[in-house]
Amino acid sequence: MAFSVPSYSKSLYKELCVRALWGSKGCKAQVEEEKNAGGMKLSDKKMESRAVRIMVCEEELLLNRHINGHQKATSTVGRSNCGKEDQDLNLNMVVDRIFSGIQPTGTPHLGNYLGAIQNWVNLQRKCSSVLYSIMDMHSLTMPKEPAVLRQNILDTTAAILACGIDPKKCFLFRQSLVPEHAELAWILGCLTNVPRLLRLPQWKMKRASQNSEGTVGLLTYPVLQAADILLYKSTRVPVGEDQVLHLELAQDIAQHFNKKYGEFFPVPKAILSTTKKIKSLRDPSVKMSKSDPQKLATVNIADSPDEIVLKFRKAVTDFTSEVTYDPAARPGVSNLVSIHAAVTGLSIEEVLHQATGLDTAHYKMVVAESVIQKFAPIRNEIKKLQEDKSHLIKVLDDGAEKAKELAAPIYQEIRRLVGFQ
Repeated sequence: MAFSVPSYSKSLYKELCVRALWGSKGCKAQVEEEKNAGGMKLSDKKMESRAVRIMVCEEELLLNRHINGHQKATSTVGRSNCGKEDQDLNLNMVVDRIFSGIQPTGTPHLGNYLGAIQNWVNLQRKCSSVLYSIMDMHSLTMPKEPAVLRQNILDTTAAILACGIDPKKCFLFRQSLVPEHAELAWILGCLTNVPRLLRLPQWKMKRASQNSEGTVGLLTYPVLQAADILLYKSTRVPVGEDQVLHLELAQDIAQHFNKKYGEFFPVPKAILSTTKKIKSLRDPSVKMSKSDPQKLATVNIADSPDEIVLKFRKAVTDFTSEVTYDPAARPGVSNLVSIHAAVTGLSIEEVLHQATGLDTAHYKMVVAESVIQKFAPIRNEIKKLQEDKSHLIKVLDDGAEKAKELAAPIYQEIRRLVGFQ
């Protein structure tokens, strides 16, 4: 489990469980009856689950006040271990929580890994409350064959596990297994203006790629993104440059909801990747993409060494042989430098120093070898995981159950606020 439960005294621990049970069942009389009948008769597993609920629901503030009164030393209970720079996000003692998602397009490519997954691995080490979702509902905005989608979900899961995502340090789950995502999206959609959605560049771009007027799902999927984030009261969202406007929409929706129904959602902030955007090897004016019709344009993390060498050998550069970094004037070579720096962990300056005296043809092979070394253990692990389909399904099912534990009480309070109950 991603959360560590503090070691309270037994009496205090039971009292905290009572508080959580009170909040989740909404029945003071029943809680008092159970408490007075001789204590909570719960297994250790259920008690841990109840204690976790305290740290993730409306009881967070109550818990912190209680601990502050009994143990000054534990005044940081309910916060993450993200460091002092993150304390500005602790809005009214709200847990600092990270949420991010990836569409199941099969095995991720080099750009996915360097721009997102590598950052996910680092974040799960630093923070105690992290959720990562396989966004299968979002994937329906582009037509998919059911069998292909099912396989893509498993392949994506295998890949991110192989890259270092640890279900013991985060919640890894499939979006569609938590129905509150879709239900909250409807509520938030009723607070969102259509003109705002029509202005988003992704709507214009993807509608054009479909050669049609576009579907309702394609138009409103940014609202579902907002629901994905807000359902868990997330405070931080790792995003790429192309998703910043969607996060701004989620921020506006959160503020609109709070204005209408009272302060409830923290306004999520962006975690922008420090990795340079990885561009197509065949057209460095556009980002690397699995949908690129040119097979040599995109390096997948499961590609064989021979495939990787071929793709880098065919990478577009220019007529200058020296290796320099100038994205505006030399986008192709600069893209190779960015990739080299990202996979080795070196700075741009260090990479350029190592490339002194090399022409671009030889430098392509240096970059290819760095990528091969980076992905060799990941590729082997992907193959092992893909052979155990039941394990992948169990990981996603277990993650969904944990996600539901977080989502259910928050969504029940939303239902109460909007008047459903």
